[in-house]
Amino acid sequence: MVGGGGIGRALVADLAERAPALELVMTSRSPQPPDLATRVRVLAVDLATDQSLLGLRESLTGGAPLRLVVCCAGLLHAPDLQPEKRLAQVRRSALERSFAVNAFGPLLLAQALEPLLPRDLPFHFASLSARVGSIGDNRLGGWYAYRAAKAAQNQLLHTLALEWRRRLPLACVSLMHPGTTATSLSGPFQGSVPPERLFSPRRAASQLLDVLERLTPEQSGQFWAWDGQPIPW
Repeated sequence: MVGGGGIGRALVADLAERAPALELVMTSRSPQPPDLATRVRVLAVDLATDQSLLGLRESLTGGAPLRLVVCCAGLLHAPDLQPEKRLAQVRRSALERSFAVNAFGPLLLAQALEPLLPRDLPFHFASLSARVGSIGDNRLGGWYAYRAAKAAQNQLLHTLALEWRRRLPLACVSLMHPGTTATSLSGPFQGSVPPERLFSPRRAASQLLDVLERLTPEQSGQFWAWDGQPIPW
């Protein structure tokens, strides 16, 4: 599990219950042990740093075959970074920061881990995208950097799925929209969300894993919502 935020930690907890025999690894830029009775290996990883990604590969080399990788990392806001409401607010630095995490990060993670992937076992690589990254579903505008970076992630991982379909036919690549979840990423933007549409991290994680369990290599490279419905590119 790459990303130690609310959804990432909830996914680790849910997986520990669903598949207690799995060896679980959670990574974050500032890792903290999860609140679990089960043993979880915790590693420090920064998706924006090539050296850190190579360090992750080295840490996992020689271990159990990778069967599931979920990239939960994302950047929407920071003290000096806010979603843009209009063109005048767009800044080069914000575009670069958003793309580094939301677009380049998942692809470079896949590149770092590719030498470790099993050729003869099913493997799933999933990454949290967002419905706002859908070009066909964009009816409100705004949020230039985040929308564009998530759309770029979708294109990059769809392209990866096509390559792996030839080279790793048992692999499945999935883009996942978790729905609006009560985490720090969405915290400033939850006010207008109906209570029934604001998911707890545990509910979001459970819904995502339910969808992932049903996906096969034949469906690799698709963009899915939390309820298993496809999202237009």
